[in-house]
Amino acid sequence: MTIAPWRDAALPAADRVDDLLSRMTLEEKTAQLYGVWVGAVTDGDGVAPLQREMAAGPSADAWDELITRGLGQLTRSFGTAPVDPALGARALARAQRRIAAAGRFGIPAVAHEECLAGFTAWGATAYPVPLAWGAAFDPALAEELGRHIGRDLRSVGVHQGLAPVLDVVRDPRWGRVEETIGEDPYLVGTIGTAYVRGLESAGVVATLKHFAGYASSAGARNLAPVRAGVREFADVTLPPFEMALREGGARAVMASYTETDGVPVSADPHLLTGLLRDEWGFTGTVVADYFGIGFLQTQHRVAEDEAGAAHLALAAGVDVELPTLKCYGTPLVTAVREGRVPECLVDRAARRVLLQKCELGLLDADWQPEPDGPVDLDPADNRALARQLAQESVVLLDNPDGLLPLAPDARVAVVGPRAADALAMLGCYSFPSHVLTHHPEVPLGISVPTVLDALRAELPDAKVTFAEGCGVSDPDTAGFAEAVARAAEADVCVAVLGDRAGLFGRGTSGEGCDVADLRLPGMQGELLDALLATGVPVVLVLLTGRPYALGRWHGRLGAVVQAFFPGEEGGPALAGVLSGRVNPSGRLPVSVPRVPGGQPWTYLQPPLGLAGEVSSLDPTPLYPFGHGRSYTSFAWEDGTGSEVAEIGTDGSYDLSLTVRNTGGSAGAEVVQLYLHDPVASVTRPDVRLIGYQRVELAPGEARRVTFRFHADLSSFTDRTGARVVEPGALELRLAASSTEVRHRAGLRLTGPVRVLGPDRMLRCETEVWPAD
Repeated sequence: MTIAPWRDAALPAADRVDDLLSRMTLEEKTAQLYGVWVGAVTDGDGVAPLQREMAAGPSADAWDELITRGLGQLTRSFGTAPVDPALGARALARAQRRIAAAGRFGIPAVAHEECLAGFTAWGATAYPVPLAWGAAFDPALAEELGRHIGRDLRSVGVHQGLAPVLDVVRDPRWGRVEETIGEDPYLVGTIGTAYVRGLESAGVVATLKHFAGYASSAGARNLAPVRAGVREFADVTLPPFEMALREGGARAVMASYTETDGVPVSADPHLLTGLLRDEWGFTGTVVADYFGIGFLQTQHRVAEDEAGAAHLALAAGVDVELPTLKCYGTPLVTAVREGRVPECLVDRAARRVLLQKCELGLLDADWQPEPDGPVDLDPADNRALARQLAQESVVLLDNPDGLLPLAPDARVAVVGPRAADALAMLGCYSFPSHVLTHHPEVPLGISVPTVLDALRAELPDAKVTFAEGCGVSDPDTAGFAEAVARAAEADVCVAVLGDRAGLFGRGTSGEGCDVADLRLPGMQGELLDALLATGVPVVLVLLTGRPYALGRWHGRLGAVVQAFFPGEEGGPALAGVLSGRVNPSGRLPVSVPRVPGGQPWTYLQPPLGLAGEVSSLDPTPLYPFGHGRSYTSFAWEDGTGSEVAEIGTDGSYDLSLTVRNTGGSAGAEVVQLYLHDPVASVTRPDVRLIGYQRVELAPGEARRVTFRFHADLSSFTDRTGARVVEPGALELRLAASSTEVRHRAGLRLTGPVRVLGPDRMLRCETEVWPAD
């Protein structure tokens, strides 16, 4: 039997798609450009901005008629309401069969889901949030995480994951800090790219978000205008996206809600076409953030109507409207028929969508939607990975007198609103925090041990008591008395404080949960003061989605442990750190401030952004970016010599040292490489991360670490907007944090100014081998 060329898997994808497009009507082409969100609520609290106003979906009768044209995407079949994963997989397969049977061409939809910290589905593994990935400084583990999540998505018929978030933190008051990887573009880029590689290796389309500038919103307000300068945008905001596309192979990008200098991203052809496609060579799909195209009319007010918004977005380069049809449906078809929108824009977007469907096998004659084998979204290997990532991400901020590890038979008072709540472990895009708050009658679907339960299991010979003390954000102090009494009876008090993840003001961290300053939420600071007043040593354990100001208690605490929403295995991981079974090795992906005000501030500051005599405000953090302690000790030996080396502006230089574990327990050191550029044609950050290496060492073991610095890593955007390498002096700093420098190496770049193209070196390669 002769088959149509577009069904012939032996032909090149471009030829197949060209043949298919030539056969499609305008309605059938536009149908490939939108998703449909079945079951989205339009009353009460939603999971997307302005969902109540924007999310009206088709009725059952309208659905039957709608799918006769085909359908581009199915939105969150698993992430909208609790559904048993096996039943959900079968229901999705049935829906795909209906879609394929209804249209002339039998093309199924791309099914997409959120996967920020695990597949956002009932019963799926809840991993640590991305800020914890940053704290682990372990790209290989991030890649393994992406691979596991991708495997689970594909096992139930999902093709596209809406992750990772590659926004670089610019103001820690922003609610979505927990979703980011940190405040440094190199860290965000390397960890995010590793996650992308893992997700894509499982056959799932990774979606980079939010492109671009979302985290630079004015006043740390969600969806606020972005007022970043040209060089901040080019040198801080964009590099993680470029790395994840060039090295990670991401096949989708999500356009940001925001506007920069008056131009909304979804209507910006310079960004979505000129930079993304023409300069970077991206060939995948650009999808709208939820309702982002409609927002061109309702929020940005740059379009008169839905057809105008569709025209702006298509012309800019947004291929797919998510989560449900509004502008790319009837308004777009009508506008094309009337000559208001060129049909070639529809063809351009439809071609990109169909090419991706071809890559995914959705145009093949033998396509099958049914899952293979049983469905288990929280198997043992997932939980083991979740625990390893949680353990690596815990940061020991301070332990001045060696109070930790805890004695195995100690009397321990566990106090605080985060100690006995499973949700204390989970970020706002975990299914329990994101969806189950609307379904209180439904169980979590996964086991999430609390810190209290995990510590009791970890220290069976200890006497562990508990008092909540106060709520996360409530003004009530009635529980202080019991908490103080429990602490006074103990040898040590473990105060477990922090955030409650939520959405749009329903939590203290998460999307739309922005804060005015960086005080601990509610009365938790006052509770900590009351506990310290007992005279009993206090270990502060923080479970948060952002850093909080801790200067008020500096020098008064026995130890400080920071965890960023460490996931379903976070309780046992923290208990292991407190007992000493786990040697903490996390490093700060964001600075911890000394005082609540004086924000925004990250460590990427030029000289005028640092402390000085001209201002009474000192922004110096209490704990700097990259900081973290261990229960063992490390010696850094045989560093590169002190002489100044010369290389060309296109040259490279090897920088080496030996790291030795001089303590009595196994541990991991994170060697960080920073660049200091003393003089440049535009102001530069005093230091910035350009390389790092996590080194696991047994007691007495030593390993040699070499960083291969390339001059491209010193590049920046000059006054003309070009990315350049300038000749002159540089200093490379091997450090345990952005401020704890162990070795310095001087370099002089010689030769002409080099203007770099898209083939520039993006990372500092490292090599590790035994030193003895």
